[in-house]
Amino acid sequence: MIRDNHKSLHFVSSLIPLILSGEKVSTWRLWDDKDLSEGDIVDFLESGTERHFATAILTRVLEKKIGKLTDEDKAGHEKYKNDKEMFRTFERFYKRKIDSDTKVKIIWFKLIK
Repeated sequence: MIRDNHKSLHFVSSLIPLILSGEKVSTWRLWDDKDLSEGDIVDFLESGTERHFATAILTRVLEKKIGKLTDEDKAGHEKYKNDKEMFRTFERFYKRKIDSDTKVKIIWFKLIK
C-alpha cells in the first residue's frame, strides 16, 4: 500500500525480480527531485503501472560524478559493458544528455516489506 506524503522510486519491470531476489541492492538517480537521504522509507513502484511491489529503507546515499564511479559504487547495481552503454541507458530514462561530469546519486537500500 502506498502511503500519502511518502517518497517513492519507480523501476522498469525487468528490474523487479532482481530487487525482490536481493541481487539488486542499489539504484542510481540523476537530478534527484525527491531529496532522497539515508534512513528514508521509500515505496518501490513499477514504472508505467504504478504497482507497488516493495518498501525499502535507504541504508546509504552518496553523490558523485558518474564518470568517477568505483567498483564499490557499482556493486549491487546492474552491470554495463562500458561507460558509453551506461550513458546511453540513462539518456533514454532521463531524456537528457549524460556525460562523465553528470552527478549521480547512488542509493543503497534494504527491503523491509
